[in-house]
Amino acid sequence: MRVLVVEDERGLARALQRGLSAEGFSVELAHDGLDGLHLAREHAYDVIVLDIMLPSLSGYRICQTLRAEGNWVPILMLSAKDGEYDQADGLDVGADDYLTKPFSYVVLVARLRALLRRGAPARPAVLSAGDLELDPGAKTVRRGDTGLTLTPREFGVLEYLMRRADEVVSKRDILEHVWDAHYDGDPNVVEVYVGYLRRKIDTPFGRAALQTVRGAGYRLSGDGG
Repeated sequence: MRVLVVEDERGLARALQRGLSAEGFSVELAHDGLDGLHLAREHAYDVIVLDIMLPSLSGYRICQTLRAEGNWVPILMLSAKDGEYDQADGLDVGADDYLTKPFSYVVLVARLRALLRRGAPARPAVLSAGDLELDPGAKTVRRGDTGLTLTPREFGVLEYLMRRADEVVSKRDILEHVWDAHYDGDPNVVEVYVGYLRRKIDTPFGRAALQTVRGAGYRLSGDGG
């Protein structure tokens, strides 16, 4: 199995190369972001071990760029940052797993093997429905060339509907996933937010992507309306 390790701590990079080679992996190294991105673009790897804090280009940018280009190679991010938001950011830009330094080498190898077993199915980092695009990592929404401003709750409703494009989604499902599984307020709050969304993503553009399915819930058209 071919592995690319992008790590600017040269001692750690060489240690990973020796250890992974002993496990039967074929390992290539890059010590800065631009070299790592170049190698990832030019060669077919089975998995990438990607540090976040890199010279010239961060691991976040590398991962985001590869995903935007349709490269779904499994990526395990390494970072000295162990905050929950740092981990969330890594996963939001398209990484498959996240490991904080210092880490257990045994755990690293186990996670790499788990990623290899899963393979690399297409998992777009940016959700799209026609010309409607939502980036969960950057927290941005666009309709064509126009950027849209949504509240956090509007963003959550739209993201959930876009992840289930062309499916009918009930009010209860939306409440459980966007509000809270134990929300016991007025379920018609969903209807209110759907109305807000329509006025932002559809009405100004003459579209009808967000549809009401009477008695069942809502559906976001996969073609963007």
